[in-house]
Amino acid sequence: MSKLQALKNFRFPNVFILILIVFISCALLICINFFTIKILSANRAYVNGESHYSKGQKDASRHLITYLFTKNHTQWKLFLEELKVPQGDGIARITLLKAGDNKVARNGFLIGRNHEDDLDDLIWLFENFKNVSFLSKAIKEWGEGDQLIFDLFVIGQQINAKIEHNILTSTDQKKHLKQISSISDQLTINQRNFSNTLGEGTRKIKDLLIITNIFFILVIICSVCLYYSIMVKRLLVSKKETEVKNENLIIVNRELDRFVYSASHDLRSPITSLKGLIEITALEDDAQQVRNYLEMMHQSLERQDQFISDIIDYSKNKRKEIILEPVSLKELCNEAILQLMHIENANRIKFTQELLVDQIESDGLRLKIIINNLLSNAIKYADCSKQEMFITIRTYLSEGLNKIEVTDNGIGIHDDHKANIFDMYFGTNKNKGSGLGLYIVKEAVENIKGDISVFSESSVGSKFIVTIPNSYAT
Repeated sequence: MSKLQALKNFRFPNVFILILIVFISCALLICINFFTIKILSANRAYVNGESHYSKGQKDASRHLITYLFTKNHTQWKLFLEELKVPQGDGIARITLLKAGDNKVARNGFLIGRNHEDDLDDLIWLFENFKNVSFLSKAIKEWGEGDQLIFDLFVIGQQINAKIEHNILTSTDQKKHLKQISSISDQLTINQRNFSNTLGEGTRKIKDLLIITNIFFILVIICSVCLYYSIMVKRLLVSKKETEVKNENLIIVNRELDRFVYSASHDLRSPITSLKGLIEITALEDDAQQVRNYLEMMHQSLERQDQFISDIIDYSKNKRKEIILEPVSLKELCNEAILQLMHIENANRIKFTQELLVDQIESDGLRLKIIINNLLSNAIKYADCSKQEMFITIRTYLSEGLNKIEVTDNGIGIHDDHKANIFDMYFGTNKNKGSGLGLYIVKEAVENIKGDISVFSESSVGSKFIVTIPNSYAT
């Protein structure tokens, strides 16, 4: 029972908290993976856009160089067409920095040959992460590239003006070729830096995603394992409780069988005795003998009345719920003494009360059963051979616990009987009691989480000490 109590007293972590942790971890994991995939998708779109930007710039440079030497106006148109690609991206960048998401920025990306389905991701990443180190650095490279594109456009305008006015010389061709090559080389570096920066950011995000996934997966695994462990422990406790309850049921069934057998015997015995005494009395003419028979009948009825009273106490003690209330020990003791004065030799006993504690918080019914049975036993087993018979009732506080002490100078309890006095139907003298009294007392004391001890010496007397806690704990 102590192991079971310890298991029952052990507080398990709230399983709903573990379920909540798993739910939150899964939700966070889904959100983190969603946004990470969104970021990676946007990075991919930017890298894809950079390839269009780079191709457009290189094609534009190629057409401009061809136009520089062939003076074919078609090449000039192709130059302007291809240059629109990086210029469109530049318009989108400037618009997003100044005004945010709008039709101009989206149209700029479309001119830059970005796919329409990628526009939301491109703008979302730019608006929300433009101050993050890797994207901020990439945007800076992008801005420097746009400036070089503008320089390329200006050179193209200069070349076109000279061709249209027929003033382009070979020296101009060499100079402009050198300028275009220089811009192309610088743009290549910018474009490479842009792609490398986004790639580095993507790798960092990937590493962070792996670490975050591992962390939350470990949290989920640990929570599930702890939940499983708790449920297993609860099943073990439940199994143990079931086993203990089954054991208790077996004990109760045995006690019930014994109780039914003994109760039927003890209830029939006085009736049989009465029937016999009535038949004998009907044949008796001596008045004195008739009175003797009537006295015997009275004693038989008293024993049956006491036995029925014990059965009622037993039933109340088993069935009634514990009710905590203020109880006066003085009132209970006075009431018990008055009710028990009908017992033989009770009027010869000197009752002494030393009540240092009166009001306590406990169950009134159980305390009444305890006091009544202890005093009843003390009276029944009084030593009539002694000149002075006494019963002393003391109540006091000791080590923070309430004590009720009943002392008598009766016949006492033989050493051989002390181990069994609280057993059901155990009695040293069946003519004086039902054998239920002390058994009921023991159960009543245990019901209010108390304790009872006995000190007795044969032919000297007995002392019963009942310990009652100040506060009843379930």
